[in-house]
Amino acid sequence: MLGKILGALGLVASPNGDGAATASPAVQAVADRLDGLDPQRARLVAALALVLARAARADLESSGRELAVIATILQAHAGLTADQADLVTEMISQRHRLFGVSDAYVATREFKRLASARELDCILRCLFAVCAADDSIALVEEEEVRQVASELGFTHEQFVAARSAFRDQREVLRGLARSRSQGGGRSRG
Repeated sequence: MLGKILGALGLVASPNGDGAATASPAVQAVADRLDGLDPQRARLVAALALVLARAARADLESSGRELAVIATILQAHAGLTADQADLVTEMISQRHRLFGVSDAYVATREFKRLASARELDCILRCLFAVCAADDSIALVEEEEVRQVASELGFTHEQFVAARSAFRDQREVLRGLARSRSQGGGRSRG
C-alpha cells in the first residue's frame, strides 16, 4: 500500500529498473496522449506544461491568452505540433480545474529531474511570459513564479534577471508609478 502511495507521488523507483522516479499521475496522463514522442520526452513535455499552467493559475484563473501562450511555448520550446500543443493545453487546463495545485508541485519536481540545463535555463522567462499574456503580472503571479524558481533551484539573482524583461507588465510597479504621478508620495513635514 505504501509503495503505491509513494509511486503515485513519484517517490519510488520505476518498475523498469532504470532508477528513475515514476512519473506523477498528472504528468503521465498528459504524456500518454503524446503519440509519437519518446516516453521520456513526453513526460518532460507534460511536466513543462503543468509547470506553465501553475503560473497561469496563480491568480485562480487561466485566461485564454495565457493558455495560448502556453501552447505557443510548447510548440517553440518542446517541438510539439500545433494540434499536440492545443491538446496538451486543454488537458492541463482541465486538470487544474479538477484537481488543483497538488499535481503542479509534483510536476515541478519531475520537470527539474528531467530537464536539461538548456531547458531549465529558459523556464523562468517562459513562466513570466505566461503571466504577462494579459499584459499584466499580478503580485500573486510573481510570487508563484518565485516559488517555482525556488523549487527548481534558481537563485534570487536568476529570478530577478528573468523578471526584469517583464518590468512594464508588473502591476506592483504600475501602482508605484501611478501613485507618484498622482502626487501620492509621502508628504514632508
